[in-house]
Amino acid sequence: MNTDASLPDAAGHPVVDTVAMILSAIADVAPELEPELADLDHDTDLWTELELDSMDHLAVMTRLATQSGRDIPERDYPRLTTVNELRDYLRASD
Repeated sequence: MNTDASLPDAAGHPVVDTVAMILSAIADVAPELEPELADLDHDTDLWTELELDSMDHLAVMTRLATQSGRDIPERDYPRLTTVNELRDYLRASD
């Protein structure tokens, strides 16, 4: 269970729910997929499962970089194929 949306950080600021941010970025890029996102297995290759093309992939990664305020080098894209891998990567950048 992901509980980071309800817990403040050390400074008392609300922590963004990383999984929600990832799913929102996908929905922003491909709104027709939004109904599928609620049931998406977070360990499944989301690019294959959702049939996103390379431009969609780039758009999602760009949105995540912007929303998280973190650089996501293109060389890291191939290993960031699941929601859980993206979540862990973005959290490790804190």
